[in-house]
Amino acid sequence: MKRRLAALAVACAGAAIVAGCGGPSADLYVLERSGSIPGAKLTMVVGDGGTVRCNGGKEYEISSAQLIDARAIVRDLNGDEKEPGPARKMVDLEPGKYTILRYNVRTEFGTVAFSDSSRPQPPVFFALAKLTRNLAKNVCGLPR
Repeated sequence: MKRRLAALAVACAGAAIVAGCGGPSADLYVLERSGSIPGAKLTMVVGDGGTVRCNGGKEYEISSAQLIDARAIVRDLNGDEKEPGPARKMVDLEPGKYTILRYNVRTEFGTVAFSDSSRPQPPVFFALAKLTRNLAKNVCGLPR
């Protein structure tokens, strides 16, 4: 009986370890976009395993190039402890006079908020807006 319990415990522990492998990947970032034009409203979750989910819908695979771009954007947003990026600094840029789109992005290390008309914007914000449009249109099939 003791051998059976020991074997069962080992089997359960092994199953728990295996179940932990292959789980969902961590999110690189969560983006919320709003705006004054049709189709502006968007919630996008980009996963480190190469996936994107738009507006709580189906999860889609993204290309290797898109994943590399997303990872580079997150690296630039976060920076590091010596040179913190905009997310670690919790940058929130005021919208300019003629704003069409507003972005709010959460990473592991912080949040940034900006508009298409905010000034001055670091280059990473433009890259993020471009990737967002690319993923929304070409992967999720949204109009914008």
